[in-house]
Amino acid sequence: MSEAFFIPDDDRFVATELTRGPWDAGAQHAGPPAALLGRAIERFGARDDVQVVRLTFEILRPVPIATLELETTLLRGGRRVEVIGASLGSAGTEVMRATGVRIRTLDSPAGAEAPQGLEAALADGLEDRKVPPGPEHGEPLRFFPTKHGVGYNTAMEWRFVEGAFLEPGPATVWMRMRHPLVPGEEPTPLQRVLIAADSGNGVSSVLDWRQWLFINPDLTVYLHRPPEGEWVCLQARTTLEPAGLGLAESTIFDRAGPVARGLQSLFVAKRP
Repeated sequence: MSEAFFIPDDDRFVATELTRGPWDAGAQHAGPPAALLGRAIERFGARDDVQVVRLTFEILRPVPIATLELETTLLRGGRRVEVIGASLGSAGTEVMRATGVRIRTLDSPAGAEAPQGLEAALADGLEDRKVPPGPEHGEPLRFFPTKHGVGYNTAMEWRFVEGAFLEPGPATVWMRMRHPLVPGEEPTPLQRVLIAADSGNGVSSVLDWRQWLFINPDLTVYLHRPPEGEWVCLQARTTLEPAGLGLAESTIFDRAGPVARGLQSLFVAKRP
């Protein structure tokens, strides 16, 4: 088995079998390439005074398990706000792209209190932040049936405290990476969020996957603080409309509280 989701090859990345999604043996789950694009955006430039607060991914076509070219570019510069673009291509064809917003953080001395007025607002924001029961209270329930023994489903550890892959409706699941994104690197908090966030649609589907398609062509993640620890939790819900459209919404937690929100638009149709 591979040691990481991607193996660097000069300025390219070779996707391993750990990235494989459940529906096509030759295509990746969108979580690993989202994390790879996020890695490029958070590493862009030499600044250490900014935090990635929003990433929008467009999945232009199935991302193959193959060698990928990665490009990053500065779309908007600024002292307070930067917008970074990143793109993944395969054999000269763009397959997935991301736009990331980075905002400058406050430069407060270690141990200093929050500026006057901000401390009270922070306290008010702690309301309605009930953390789901931890992963030790969850169950490693069965993944969607696949014809391969290794993939994203085995590369991630899953613990459901509500719902299940094969049980329609809302779900709450803790997730942890079993392998690094690239060899020899500890995954960053942003990467841990992004590799999990695209699973919101799958875990909270409200239709029978054997009869229906519910495909997300995009993913947007708003991150208001980096998670702590290896585990992140998705509390996900899907809403459908009669026109064959849908929206999957995820609140993303660590053990201390919410850290992010994820949104996925959905194309819904009967399977051919």
